[in-house]
Amino acid sequence: MKTNSLRPPAEMLHEAELAALTANDRDSRPPGWKLSPKAVRTFLLGSNGDALPHEWGGKKTKTVVMQKFYGDDALVERCIVTLLGNRGLLLVGEPGTAKSMISELLAAAVCGTSLLTIQGTAGTTDDHIRYSWNYALLLAEGPSLRALVPSPLYSAMRAGALVRFEEITRCQPEIQDTLVSLLSDKAMQVPELSGADGVLFAGKGFNVIATANLRDRGVHEMSSALKRRFNFETVAPLADHAMELRLVQEQTAALLQDSAVRVECPTDVLALLVTTFNDLRHGRTAEGTVVDRPSTVLSTAEAVAVSHSAALDAAYFGNARLGAGHVARQLLGTVLKDNPDDLKKLKHYFDVVVKARGKGNRTWQEFYEARKWLRA
Repeated sequence: MKTNSLRPPAEMLHEAELAALTANDRDSRPPGWKLSPKAVRTFLLGSNGDALPHEWGGKKTKTVVMQKFYGDDALVERCIVTLLGNRGLLLVGEPGTAKSMISELLAAAVCGTSLLTIQGTAGTTDDHIRYSWNYALLLAEGPSLRALVPSPLYSAMRAGALVRFEEITRCQPEIQDTLVSLLSDKAMQVPELSGADGVLFAGKGFNVIATANLRDRGVHEMSSALKRRFNFETVAPLADHAMELRLVQEQTAALLQDSAVRVECPTDVLALLVTTFNDLRHGRTAEGTVVDRPSTVLSTAEAVAVSHSAALDAAYFGNARLGAGHVARQLLGTVLKDNPDDLKKLKHYFDVVVKARGKGNRTWQEFYEARKWLRA
């Protein structure tokens, strides 16, 4: 489906793939689920190049389900199993490790919508999690279902769907604990309403997928009672260089296509970018050289952002061919956030590692020559 949205939700972006999986899904589906657990797994991990036959737009066609999550396949399976049970799913890890993407993809595949989302902030209140009121109707008619304004969680319970709770640890602890009874009883009390309307019982298929950057700034510790109601899954940064390079290539190509920009992106330049991120992320190069790690998080998502920005730089201010110099110019905005010492660490990396690699390698030499852009 074509859309003018800057960033369409997963269920719209991958609509043809979901239709293909639905048409070919022969396994049993849990109550309230749009797809079987095996089909949900395929949606995230891909069909290994197999084209699935189905009807699309009134015509017979075949669709390959592309791999969307790169990393631990067993993690995806454990997440799906958790959603089949009574506990919520909490995805934890450093920023940029695809926690929100996994959450969105799971919700799109399981219940057909990823839009039932609560964004956790310091200003999130109990009303954002449970329900609020249309005060004009409330004053005119008194408490009623018509006057009640459902939250995403209320709507998910009513529909038997998944609700996403992004950055749950950014909420105050007393706000987080609103979920304790909801996850335990799978019911929400509405004291203002009487009779059957006063209690909302969750439909089959309801569950919560939350995400948390436990090492990020400004977070709040979760209570032990709330922790017991979640299964924790840690999403680690990609450790496989080849897999990370493939992901950066595919994501960069998709972003450029969406931007209607044509840029040649040589593999050696993107490999240089991924290698640089790996070196700075781990504080050690493949040759064994120890380097100072910047304080900022150098995730794969950040690498994709740098490659996309560098490609746009090449398209609009270059010859439409991505070079190492473009990467260097865009790297500064990612590494240097709010710690001036990170600039010194990056310059030191160029002087020690990049300079040495540039001897006999033109791409790394071009990267080193762009050191002049590293100034604040």
